[in-house]
Amino acid sequence: MSRLLDGFETTVSPSYRIFGLVDTSVDTYSPHADRTKWLLSAPGMVYLQVPPQVIRASVRLESWSTAPPASDASWSGAQDVEVELPGGELALETIDGGQQEIPLVLPSSGVYRMRWQWIFNRERGEFTSPLAGIREPLPMPPGLEEKMDGTDQYCLIQIWRTAAG
Repeated sequence: MSRLLDGFETTVSPSYRIFGLVDTSVDTYSPHADRTKWLLSAPGMVYLQVPPQVIRASVRLESWSTAPPASDASWSGAQDVEVELPGGELALETIDGGQQEIPLVLPSSGVYRMRWQWIFNRERGEFTSPLAGIREPLPMPPGLEEKMDGTDQYCLIQIWRTAAG
């Protein structure tokens, strides 16, 4: 049975329409990634593309023993990715703001699966896709308004180990 090991909440201000979760032991760089996908990843790092209208995002990070149960909430988007975290110490990163270390405890270094889910603040108006070649309005289902806390976007990132380092 899966259990929540640790959780942490913060606010981030994306820059250049992205913010990321990075392993602090890795020299970060801009991964050459498929900009038609929401998540841009490389060993030690995962970045989320966000709409240009997002100025501040609430982020909840969760460390799980195994794959967490599926959420019954409606999200604007969701995507899973697998990434190697060689050091196991994480930080949130923006291009302009640098790294903000987070006190989220991971069991060890290794290969992890991340489930990123996000929703946009319906009270802020329309949000448009940041994906390459797409500029359509994004779905904004009701629910989770209490998670916004005055921000433009709420993002839940769930992390669990799939292989030890």
